[in-house]
Amino acid sequence: MNAKETFAPAVRPESPVASPEQKEIWGSDAIAAMLRALDIPYLALNPGASYRGLHDSIVNYLGNTRPQMLLCLHEESAVAIAQGYAKTSGRMMGAVVHSNVGLMHASMAIFNAWCDRMPVLILGATGPWDAAKRRPWIDWIHTASDQGALVRDYTKWDNQPASVPAAYEAILRAAQIANTAPRGPTYINLDAALQEAKIGALPPLPDVKRHRAPDPVLPAAHLVDAAAKLLSGAKHPVILAGRASRSESAWKQRVALAEKLQARVLTDIKLGAVFPTDHPLHAAPPATFLSPDTAKMLREADVVLALDWIDPAGVLKQAWGAEPVGARVIQVSPDAHLHRGWSMDYQGLPPVDLYMMCEPEAAVPLLLDAVKARPAAVASNPTLLPDPAPDVVSIRTLADALNAATKGMDVCITRLPLGWNGAYRHFRHPLDYIGSEGGGGVGAGPGITVGAALALKGSGRLPVAIMGDGDFLMGGTALWTATHYGIPCLILVANNRSFFNDELHQERVAKERSRPVENRWIGQRISGPDIDLAMIARAQGAEGIGPITTVAELRSAIDKGIQAVRGGAVCVVDVRVAPGYDTNLSASSASQKR
Repeated sequence: MNAKETFAPAVRPESPVASPEQKEIWGSDAIAAMLRALDIPYLALNPGASYRGLHDSIVNYLGNTRPQMLLCLHEESAVAIAQGYAKTSGRMMGAVVHSNVGLMHASMAIFNAWCDRMPVLILGATGPWDAAKRRPWIDWIHTASDQGALVRDYTKWDNQPASVPAAYEAILRAAQIANTAPRGPTYINLDAALQEAKIGALPPLPDVKRHRAPDPVLPAAHLVDAAAKLLSGAKHPVILAGRASRSESAWKQRVALAEKLQARVLTDIKLGAVFPTDHPLHAAPPATFLSPDTAKMLREADVVLALDWIDPAGVLKQAWGAEPVGARVIQVSPDAHLHRGWSMDYQGLPPVDLYMMCEPEAAVPLLLDAVKARPAAVASNPTLLPDPAPDVVSIRTLADALNAATKGMDVCITRLPLGWNGAYRHFRHPLDYIGSEGGGGVGAGPGITVGAALALKGSGRLPVAIMGDGDFLMGGTALWTATHYGIPCLILVANNRSFFNDELHQERVAKERSRPVENRWIGQRISGPDIDLAMIARAQGAEGIGPITTVAELRSAIDKGIQAVRGGAVCVVDVRVAPGYDTNLSASSASQKR
């Protein structure tokens, strides 16, 4: 599948008036030319004077194509859109933020992309580094002595080049590092004076093919042989299928490996679809934490193959508790290359018997060839989900209505709320679900959805997000970018009118302290007045439906939303769901439905 053909059709353009023949070249023109040479498709941005030179070059030197600017109303949205695009397409795009203040706005979204291991090229700017060139007041407050320090602990690399040749190299290096596993965001800070300096002839552009990210690292042959021996001799092997690309061939190889080994497979709802959830070997609905039954099943394993699982130490602790892990553990992950001291996103240190420090996509085909086929095991046959409460609009009834409305459609779920149970819907393709935001930053959902929809534009696959009202309200202005550029997507807001997860936290604290749990709602409920989410959507040019308050009107509202998106619109459906979570159904008491 050609990524360029499939994932980068043009969005609604903003075509500039043609510029006269260029007689003078500016520093920012050269930087823009470098971005085009790297084939950066889009730059999501919120404008600012610190990069007015680059802005002009994108518009008047490049004609606002390759890359095309996508105007955003907030820097968090700009970075989230780039993250969603990378999550879905596997391609890096760019985001541009205004000096230190824009970078501070963007910092949460950058942290999300970092934890999500997604490549994003972030361009920033500073007031002139030469103090003699700074305008009074404004250039001073927009200049920092070490601007990259704001995000250095959760970017892979940053730089502030002082010349055009240095900018060429910095951008090349940033792209190379961002796209090298484990992937992540990089940051380039562009001096305003460099952008606005006349430079004469355009310096020759480097050959970008000679600065590409390296090919995946292959594991040592003796490690593959040792792992294959362990897996082939296992009586109860379990595969923890973690981070993976959206590659269909890699998906099929993971399935083939599990089938050859007759290994049970677990997946994580925080991550995108990596294994068919209705496969007989998929042992439990994807979840954030193990149910008691799933923990028991994992504890019975004698060999565990962890394929870039986010938190192998944590999941093993859920199964074995304080006791030593009784299974032999094979770890396949390059993630430790990214671990450092500021953020604890590296999780606990797992006990590992064999360690392949590479991407699963490099190891799985080798293991598939090396392992011996094991006898077929008896597949589990879990019972159906219990019936939902009648006449109650819940996340469960929302899921059932969506499943019915999208039967037979190719859908990409771009966001799921905390109250979602992994048993509600099957994932049978790597684009059926792209996973969470990575860093737990509320407000990422709308931007990531718009970025995913941008990547899916023209593919025939319907982008659908189910998100909480808090998530929508914090990032909802990303809708304007989608409507302005014609990026259709459907957002179903599971609106419980509360920061309900925090209500549950306050209830736990109250119980522990023998205080009234009835007070858990104070400082949490988003009501009095209720917010009209459909009107927020309509105010930005999208279609808004709702509020939906009854089960009877839910299906027709979703059908109407799907038709709107099929017609090229952005649509938000405000579904007033009852507060409550249903995330702890065990593997023995629930099956996944679609």
